[in-house]
Amino acid sequence: MFDVDGYLRRIGCDGEAGVNIETLRKLQKKHLMAIPYSSAAYALIDGIDIVDLDDDVVFERSIVDGHGGVCYHLNRLFHRLLRELGYDVTLMAGSTTEGRQNFGTEIEHMFSRVVLDGDEWLVDVGYPGPTYVEPLRVCDAVQTQYGSQFRLVDHESGIALQRRGVATRWSVVYTFTMKPRQWSDWKEMEDNFREIVADPGRDDTQEILCGRTVENGQVFMRQRRHLTIRNGREQVRTIIDDNEHRMLLAGILSGDLD
Repeated sequence: MFDVDGYLRRIGCDGEAGVNIETLRKLQKKHLMAIPYSSAAYALIDGIDIVDLDDDVVFERSIVDGHGGVCYHLNRLFHRLLRELGYDVTLMAGSTTEGRQNFGTEIEHMFSRVVLDGDEWLVDVGYPGPTYVEPLRVCDAVQTQYGSQFRLVDHESGIALQRRGVATRWSVVYTFTMKPRQWSDWKEMEDNFREIVADPGRDDTQEILCGRTVENGQVFMRQRRHLTIRNGREQVRTIIDDNEHRMLLAGILSGDLD
């Protein structure tokens, strides 16, 4: 059963019920540190539901049990948490190049926008790659978080969120518009996802994509590509050894990254 107090305890924010940017920053970062992104969290569960997810069931598996999930598990629950705490929060949709290729739709990634004291903030606890650890203000300025820089630039008829590290160039995280969304907007993606999974010729059933935030950055594993970002400095390795791969994967999912 979805439980606000239990949710806050689970992410290390017990009693943090304030509606202000300081609390919002803490909620997002602590959530990203406590709960992993994991493409395997629901891999063995029948059914693909994006639009009509059962919040209570997802809450138990993703948050209480700590298995995590993907954007429409994690950001849906976080959206509800913020709403119940009293935040002015709106559902948003983003798109990546990979998502457009796989699902054939512009409505792919799910995240939120929060309005506080006249400012708008992007909030995201479910993106499987280098991204902002704390809320990002919607403005023209370059914003720095833990050594990484972020900016929002015009892109076709919308906005591109870009990131660069200490030694990397600007690259697009995802594109989006400021149009408010509803859960039903993800129906096309859900239908396309079902077709992909049902395809007897599918060869990506063992996809590994997981990640977790640490105090000064993030750690990700995609198949055998291990990426760490600490203080804006990136290190990428291809993990050949099976034992090391299992160890690193287990560390991301459990949070034991020492």
